[in-house]
This record gives sequence, C-alpha cells and structure tokens, in this order.
Amino acid sequence: MPSPALPLAFFARPAELVAPELIGCLLVKRQAAGELLWGVIVETEAYCQSEPACHGYRRRTPSNETLFGEPGRFYVYVSYGIHHCVNVVTDRSGWASGVLLRAAALPGGPEGQAAGPGLLARCFGLDRGDDGRPVSAEAGLWLAPRPPAVAQLLAEEASRGQGPLRQAVRIGVSQGQDLPWRWYFAASRCVSRRAPGDRRPRSDRLAPLLLEPRGPLPAGAGPGGAYGWNVS
Repeated sequence: MPSPALPLAFFARPAELVAPELIGCLLVKRQAAGELLWGVIVETEAYCQSEPACHGYRRRTPSNETLFGEPGRFYVYVSYGIHHCVNVVTDRSGWASGVLLRAAALPGGPEGQAAGPGLLARCFGLDRGDDGRPVSAEAGLWLAPRPPAVAQLLAEEASRGQGPLRQAVRIGVSQGQDLPWRWYFAASRCVSRRAPGDRRPRSDRLAPLLLEPRGPLPAGAGPGGAYGWNVS
C-alpha cells in the first residue's frame, strides 16, 4: 500500500525546522493511469518572510499568494522564466514560509536526474498549474514519511559520528547568502551542490534501496515511529 501523507501538523512549524526533517521523506505523485511516481528527497532549503531571500519578504502579490496561505500546500514558481521550482508551504497562514525541494533520488533512472529544483519539477511533471495544490493523497501529490529502510540508513550514518545531514548556505540567491538554511543527505550522490570541502561519496548508499523501479512504494514509518517526530 502507498505511504500515507504526512499530516498537516508536520508542516505547521517554521521552515527551518521542517526542511531538515523532510530529508529522507518521499515525494509521491499519482499518475493519470494510477501508477505512482516517487523519489526520496535528499536536499531542501528553508525560506521565511523575515529574511530577504524569501519571495514574501517585501510584499504579498498574486504570484506569491500561495506562500502566505495555510501550511501543507505546494507553492510552485518559475525561476528565471524557465525552470519550475516546487516548495511546500509551512508555519502559519498570513506568514510567508516554505521549504524548497531541491533534489530527490529516483528509482530506476540515471543518477542525478532530479539533482536540482528545475530537474525535480521536470521529472515529476510539475508546473504553475500545481501551485496551491494540497499536500495529500486525495489530491494526487503528497509527501510521505521516511520509509523504515531510509530511516535506518540515516540512523546508521548518524552512528558514524559526523551525522547523516550536512547544513550549508543556500544556492542561487542574491540576498541572505550567508544564512545556512540548506540541508542535504551526505551519503547521496543526487545532491545538486555539496558544501565546500565535502567530497561526493564514491557510491550512493540510497541506491540499493531504489533498485526496483516497478516495485511497490515503500511503506512509511508513520508519525512517532521510525520517522521520529511527535505531533502534539
């Protein structure tokens, strides 16, 4: 059975808390014929109205209206008039806050095919028509908890000492460049850009978990389980 969507309470928190916890979760899209397209999120960035890199920093406009809406919806915008970028709205209504999905590891395809926000949107066929779409299985596009195997891999990486995630500055912003609000899974080779001095691993530890492109979607760990977060 497909993993259930993360509950709305998960997204009703500041973007800088949600962003690292989305690493290892699944982005899932139900295709027209009913099959599921999915990938493991390996890189995210947080944005908030209080800092100048956020689209909602200066004012509320028709193009960024979704970012000011209720948490748990997708905010899709066009970058440089070419690439679509997929975000999930976080925190609370009336306050612009969101997490950019920068990269994902997809099963059965070339390494790095979704290593970047534009590539991720293209692989999942997402565009401005998906702006404002609820993060829910009923809407056909959702974010699911970390599967047990991925959660176990993150735990194994944590036991190595340095931790499974790397925190770095954001990419491609003209303001707020020094804010370290980008996170990525260090053991993945599908990250769009690594921090200076952080060498790309020789092999991708996620790859063995993604070998079967037509197999069933991994079962989610569920709130409070292997995912490890609590909703009050």
